[in-house]
Amino acid sequence: MKMGCITFRSITPAQRGQRLLRSHGLEATLQRTPRWMEERGCGYCLRLQSEKIRQAAQLLRESGLAYSKIYLEENGTVTEWSV
Repeated sequence: MKMGCITFRSITPAQRGQRLLRSHGLEATLQRTPRWMEERGCGYCLRLQSEKIRQAAQLLRESGLAYSKIYLEENGTVTEWSV
């Protein structure tokens, strides 16, 4: 299954994002980012199915919640994605 990861610099916006997405029926798991992402200034991420990424990013932007980057993971390969 393809998964997506929306990264945030700190836990507070990530928690707000998780609540927002859940209130719109999108299940997102809040977790610490992998170490290689931390080196890019990202501390927390929301993981969700990749087919929901576009909708999630739009909801976050419309609500004014700033995220850092979006990554997609498929078959062990991670790529940065721009919405």
